[in-house]
Amino acid sequence: MSEERSENPTPILDSRTRDTLHPPAEPPPGTSAEIRRSVLGMNLLVSFLSVVLALVIGGVLIVISSPEVLSAAFYFFDRPADTFSAIWQTLSSAYSALFQGAIVNLSALSEGDLARAFYPMSESITIASPLIVAGLAVAIPFRAGLFNIGAQGQMTFAAIGGGYVGFALALPAGLHLAASVIMAMVFGAVWAGIAGFLKARTGAHEVITTIMLNYIALYLLSWVLNQDWFQREGRNDPISPILPDTSVFPNLFGLSLRVHAGFLVALVAVGVMWWILNRTTLGFRINTVGANASAARTAGMNVGRTWIVAMLLGGAMAGLAVTMNVNGTDKVVTAGVVGAIGFDAITVALLGRASPFGVLWAGLLFGALRAGGLTMQAQTGTPIDIVLVLQALIVLFIAAPALVRAVFRIRGGSSEAMSLAKGWNG
Repeated sequence: MSEERSENPTPILDSRTRDTLHPPAEPPPGTSAEIRRSVLGMNLLVSFLSVVLALVIGGVLIVISSPEVLSAAFYFFDRPADTFSAIWQTLSSAYSALFQGAIVNLSALSEGDLARAFYPMSESITIASPLIVAGLAVAIPFRAGLFNIGAQGQMTFAAIGGGYVGFALALPAGLHLAASVIMAMVFGAVWAGIAGFLKARTGAHEVITTIMLNYIALYLLSWVLNQDWFQREGRNDPISPILPDTSVFPNLFGLSLRVHAGFLVALVAVGVMWWILNRTTLGFRINTVGANASAARTAGMNVGRTWIVAMLLGGAMAGLAVTMNVNGTDKVVTAGVVGAIGFDAITVALLGRASPFGVLWAGLLFGALRAGGLTMQAQTGTPIDIVLVLQALIVLFIAAPALVRAVFRIRGGSSEAMSLAKGWNG
């Protein structure tokens, strides 16, 4: 018998026609996938304009908080030029002090005092070093579709392991520093791996577990600092012994500048993470799982294992970040050794679009803002809280790229941006 053929065979559609008839579903607004797509899809122009818009709004806050401007505003209709002059003087002096406190001291440079002239840049780099690596701790899991809110706790737990090896062991120079740094990375990876394991095996949301682990690590460090084997001899306050020179990052430009070799390590970490994410099979799996975990699972990838590995890498970077303080600037472990770096790292990762080199530039920017903010406050009386407001505004605008496109009337982008722009333009 001859085979019967269907009179209406199902046509074979090419990919373009199939996507037209059955377009791939967009992730629901507000979901992890939608936020990831928004951040990774944001172009450099929008990132730059987010910073510009934040500086503009920050300038408005500086103006309205200036006593000189407020005083001149009382007789604005009699002599408006005085008000505009006060606004210009306030803004120019504030942002000039911010620049000179972050990049270069122009007066010292004109005098030929190079150490004092480039001290601001040294401070910016010193502050930026842990921010850069901690930003990687957030960015790598983010590429896998995970929100690592636990860099703070991972750095805190890593300070225990790395700090103990740093002050308790007697090893040759170089080997001692390497052992302390490696132990900190191991402790950070283990702490992050707990959240990754819970996500992969039980489906526990990583935001909840990492936040809880932050608190556990914080109180664990407080307990450890009051133990005889960790507390400095002869002290009753929670502080560890001072790390010897064998376990400390050497200064790059002498004792007059605080920048140390940890910054070079941070640059190496950026390069290694870029290579892993863009040139290895592991990086391909991380990006694929982050883009669509269901499709990756259908393709045969072990999604749970990828999540665990991504969190392990992120935790290792968090451990490396805390060594910039423990083995770099502080040379001691205290309850506040981490500061707020773990939370600032979230902002750095978002501004850097979860890209290693983007995180590098974002970390340098935030380091410059922090260093320059101190000088701005000292020279002009502008509250340093303005810098914190600038950081918060940058996060706000990065989270709403459509708003930035609408303000600057940028063509293209998402349909959401275009509809918002039409609304702004009337």
